[in-house]
Formats: sequence, C-alpha cells, structure tokens
Amino acid sequence: MTEPAFRSASSLVRALRSGSLGSLELLDHYLARIARHNPTLNAIIAMDVEAARRQARAADVARRRGKPLGPLHGLPMTVKESFDLRGFATTWGLPALKRNIAGDDATAVRRLADAGAVIFGKTNTPVMLADWQTYNPVYGMTCNPWSRDHSPGGSSGGAAAALAAGLTSLELGSDIGGSIRNPAHACGVYGHRPSYGIVPTAGHALPGSDAPLDLNVAGPLARSAADLDLALGVLAGPEAATAGGWQLHLPPERRTRLAEFRVAVVGTLPVAPVDGAIRTSIDALARFLLREKAKVSRTARPKLQPEEVNTLYIHLLRASTSALQSQDSKAFAATLAAADRLRVADHSYYAEQLRGNTLRHRDWVVANNRRHVLHGAWLEFFKDYDLLLCPAAPTTAFPHDHAGERWQREVLVDGKRRSVNEHLFWAGYSGLFGLPSTVAPLGRSPAGLPIGLQIIGPPGGDRTCIRFARLLEREYHAFEIPPAFA
Repeated sequence: MTEPAFRSASSLVRALRSGSLGSLELLDHYLARIARHNPTLNAIIAMDVEAARRQARAADVARRRGKPLGPLHGLPMTVKESFDLRGFATTWGLPALKRNIAGDDATAVRRLADAGAVIFGKTNTPVMLADWQTYNPVYGMTCNPWSRDHSPGGSSGGAAAALAAGLTSLELGSDIGGSIRNPAHACGVYGHRPSYGIVPTAGHALPGSDAPLDLNVAGPLARSAADLDLALGVLAGPEAATAGGWQLHLPPERRTRLAEFRVAVVGTLPVAPVDGAIRTSIDALARFLLREKAKVSRTARPKLQPEEVNTLYIHLLRASTSALQSQDSKAFAATLAAADRLRVADHSYYAEQLRGNTLRHRDWVVANNRRHVLHGAWLEFFKDYDLLLCPAAPTTAFPHDHAGERWQREVLVDGKRRSVNEHLFWAGYSGLFGLPSTVAPLGRSPAGLPIGLQIIGPPGGDRTCIRFARLLEREYHAFEIPPAFA
C-alpha cells in the first residue's frame, strides 16, 4: 500500500517525523480523495478545511524547527460526530441540535489533538447512535465502501466507512452496543472496545448529560492493529480531575508468536445464530491456529447461560440509554404503563427493552449485582485461556433498511429471517462485563463482504487483544482496499 491514503497511521506518523511526508501534503491528499469519493459514500459529514490546513502547516514548521513532537504529530484524522469538537455541531443526528456548537473538545478528542493530530472533520452516525446502520435526517445515509447497497454498520459507521475508503488515517468511535465493533466488522477495518472506564467519555453526551453512561466506552478504529495500540496509548488514562489519585497501567503483552496463545473459539450460539459464511471463516481460522501450534479449544466457554447474559445485558443497556429518552413526564408515564402491561411470560426483545427502559432502581441494583456475580465466570475462564474468539455479529453487512422501528427489522441468517436485535448478544457477551474486545478483519464472504473476528480479553487485557490482532494481521489476514476506492 504505497498510496498514503491506505497506509497505516503508524507508518504515516513515521513518515511525518522523518520529513519524507508533510502534514499539509497528507491532508491535501485526503481532501482530494474526499472530494472524489465522499459524495457517493457520505462518510465524512463536516470539515473545517482552512483550520486544518493552518494546523498542518504549523505541524510542518514545528518539525523543521526541531520542536518536540507528539505521538500523532501532524497526522490528519477524523472523529465520530457524537464527540464534541470545538467549533463543530454535535447533533447525534437530531435536527433539534443542528445549532449545538461545541465550545470545547471532548476529553478523548483533546488527547488526540494534544498528541499532535490534525482533526479536520467528523464522520456520520445514526440518530441517537441507536442503529446498526448509519443514517439520520441531518446528514443523510452513509454507504458501505464494499457495496453501496449495504450498511457500513453502526453507530460508528461513518468512521469505519471513511477508513475503509481511504478518506482518513485514524478514527475515534464509541461503543455501548457494538458501535465500534459492528462497523469494523462490516467495513473490514480494525476496532477496539477498551476495558470499561479507561478512556474518558466526557464530551460525548447530549447537552445537559454529564455523568458517564454505564456500559459505554470510547475507542479507536483503524486500518491496522498497530494503530489501535498507538491510539490507545494516547487515549487511555484517568480524567485530569482524578489523575492525581490514580494512574492507569495496562499490562504489556510480551508474546510474539501465535503458538504462545491459549484461545477458545466460539462460532455460533443458539441465542444468536451466526450465518454460515462467518462460521466457515472462524472455522478456517481455528484450523490455522492449530497448525501454528496455538492451544485451541472449540468447547471451552465461560460458565454462563447465554440467554441470561443476553437478557441481563438488554436490561442494563436499556436502563443506561433510558437517560437519553424524552424528559417529558407524560411520555415516560406512557412507557411505564406499557411495561406494566407486559405479560410475565413475554420475553420478546420489545418486552425486555421496555423493562430495561423503566427499570426501578432497586431492580437495577439487583441486576447489577447479578452482573458482578456472573463476571466471576469470565475471571475463571481467563485462568485457563488468554482470549475468546467469536463473531462480532450474526451477519455480514446487510442491505439498507429504514422501514419501521429498528427493533422490528429482520436480517437473513442462512436464508432464514431473524431479528436484527440478535446483533446485541455478540456485543453484550463481553460488553456487559466491561471486557476489552478487538475486531480484526478475517476475510470475505462469498458475496465479497468483509467478515470480522471479535477477540475478547480479560479485564485490562487490551494489549493482549490487540497483540493477537497484530499477529493475525501479519500471519493470516490484513486490511484489504475495497476495489471501488483503490
């Protein structure tokens, strides 16, 4: 990949430091590609070109003068629309927030800028970040670079699409229900959901919402696993207000060969069946790992009931996102009444969503305690295995479908219609417990759509997940350029 647009952020930073590539030169290269490709993709939805060019020029001058350079010095990049970026609107896809102009950067955005990044724009999201597709009435629909008829995933869909199409070098996303992992899988790029709480989410909220959301994290997306490591080193750490009281030390990962890893492989589960193309790719990887002398189990699992994990996750997820509902008391009273009318035996997604949206505090405390009890099963599992490998979603990217409510839609799994909400299980399997998860490209389906692998690690084992992804990138499969954007 000699064209700068598709080189890894890590290699671009090295070129910028050496002076073999200029920050303004690289920015203009991306801007030219955006002018050519973004009109049909609609991944990048806001830019301040002149301000970015001023920053890029300043970065070039600083390098020539021998000033200290940060780890991302001069690197042009974008961030998800839902993060505050000074001078840009933060809308979450809501027309009512089109004039919600950020007066300051989100903490994670500020850390990227302080590390030297030139943040030149924002990428698209679904409304309220609440879909595995990316479209909204403010900015319109984003398409998948591998097939414009398909979704790029969500909610960091614009971020993943921009990376895959070579329109940006690095991205900042967020993930409460697979919103980093799902688009990385759908677009064939890398994404990392960090251990819960290690990357500050301040400045990633609707106006008036200051408290961090349960389950929600911020993390990087990239075209290379090494870039995830680079970005995490910049992003992770306590907020300034608490930095004097504690420091973060993520354990380094010293293994350098796949043979040194102990992994369990899960291809599908009855609670959320996985399409055959994805199962086949995961099976092929398991056979490869065995040939590489890794310890591989196809039967080891954390001792959990997947159905219980799924229900508990939906309750706590919807309890968390209930803070984003309308503050109108009549609207909430109607939701509460609907929940009270549910039959005890009704365990449909709609019913569990309603229960979560209206969870009483006492019931939340009970559910949260159960989460901590179940977390112990993961800790026991990680005594014998380093990682669990599993799908990121039940299907590859699916066709655009904007009909009805999101929770009513269906997707095809092995030719049979299944609820799209089954995507949540593969997000919550690790996300419920705050575990780090990396998605890495695994291959492509017979239809030519990307397939991603989810790599789940122990608490604080972020670098273990990413190292394994780096070894797969080197030894098995790496990012591929979508043909229409080469």
